[in-house]
Amino acid sequence: MRSFFKMTAACLVSAFLAVVGYAYFSEPQQIIIRENGGLTKYAGMNEAPDAATSVNYMRRWVSSAPTDFTSAAEISTPAVVNIKATEGTGLGGWFDTGSYGSSSGSGVIISADGYIVTNNHVIEDGSQYEVTLNDKREFIATLIGKDTNTDIALLKIEPDEPLPVMQIGNSDSLRVGEWVLAVGNPFNLESTVTAGIVSAKGRSIDILEGEYRIESFIQTDAAVNPGNSGGALVNTNGELVGINTAIITRSGRYEGYSFAVPSGLVQKIVWDLRNHGIVQRGMLGVGIGEVTNARAKQLGLERVEGVIITRVTADSGADEGGLRKNDVVVAINGTGIKTVPALQEVVGRFRPGNVLRIEYIRDGKRYKTNVTLKNRYNKVAADVKEDKSPAEEIGFELRNLSTDEKRRLRTEGVYVVSVLRNSKIERTEMDPGYIITKVNDTRVNTVSDILQELRKTEGKVLLEGFYENYPGEYYYTFKK
Repeated sequence: MRSFFKMTAACLVSAFLAVVGYAYFSEPQQIIIRENGGLTKYAGMNEAPDAATSVNYMRRWVSSAPTDFTSAAEISTPAVVNIKATEGTGLGGWFDTGSYGSSSGSGVIISADGYIVTNNHVIEDGSQYEVTLNDKREFIATLIGKDTNTDIALLKIEPDEPLPVMQIGNSDSLRVGEWVLAVGNPFNLESTVTAGIVSAKGRSIDILEGEYRIESFIQTDAAVNPGNSGGALVNTNGELVGINTAIITRSGRYEGYSFAVPSGLVQKIVWDLRNHGIVQRGMLGVGIGEVTNARAKQLGLERVEGVIITRVTADSGADEGGLRKNDVVVAINGTGIKTVPALQEVVGRFRPGNVLRIEYIRDGKRYKTNVTLKNRYNKVAADVKEDKSPAEEIGFELRNLSTDEKRRLRTEGVYVVSVLRNSKIERTEMDPGYIITKVNDTRVNTVSDILQELRKTEGKVLLEGFYENYPGEYYYTFKK
């Protein structure tokens, strides 16, 4: 027994001395892994992981690094500007005292010739737009177009030389937990930079108005305060991955949650505004809702997934593609759909005439179909920018009742889709969903009927109608 202990002790001492000697006399090795044509060195590693492990390790390492944001800040800040929107008196001469009412925020230069993307709510209260660059140069901008459904607007300035541009990154590649920067230019303080992580994707916070609104925000904990709206959400490569749009707050200041429109959606909106003046919005032609646990059990789903179709518009792309009420959409063009905001964002990137591959569940079985998107008038053709109609001038968006609605409600009429902020209609306290049956005691059955009555009316206008889920008639009046 005693000899056994002596032998064991000798073995342990020998092993210890061998390890110490190897560490002292040998130099640390370097493993060089080549991926995508670049070299990345990992010093001090004595063993190379296998191929599968190395690729996965590389991707995880790149997505979470660096934690030094100086390069990203240096790349992005020159392309972030301050925007001041003012409303002039319009009197001119000796009576022009400047401007009354103003709002300000930030914007992002996306082309060297002067296109700037910002939030619609930054510029909506003004008619003159002053842009101050990061180097303090000042310009007067022209409004190219705006979209209330995504809160995005596009401005244009005329610089004497090419401007610094922020490259647009891929917001789809963002991962929850990834570092991002919020870059703004508030109150002409030059660019301000804050850091945080992606807290969630596909968030809806119910701040936008209109039937066609798209809320699929990137949520971060990067500090965003008043004046930073319209600024850039930037990844660690200095690429634009979102436009900072909103915060959730009780105090009016940042309290931990900020929200950005994903760059994938922004890029599509900007392209449409630049080339058409309006957004080419492709419509599936369905009403949608979330799939709850109870609804999943009711429909016989194996798990809670997808978005349920609550109605299908007659002659729409969805109708022609064979989709029905209570079908559950689970994928579009191979992209999994789990929430209403996710579906809205995916569809929002396409235009009338585009064909989508829809995967859906009906009666517990999976099916696929092709759906051709249509515009708001249920046509495949692209939308054409038009001058404001009388309805838009006074502040609401209208559509004709569908055949199903006429049958269900047993009436003709015109449906109020949305009410514009700070408009004559908003001041009447009318809500979306109001169904107009008469204008100044004249029966109206279509949007054209209403426009005709509004065009020939001067002074007081009286609207008569009802809400589907509330008893009785409702009356609203305003002056043109």
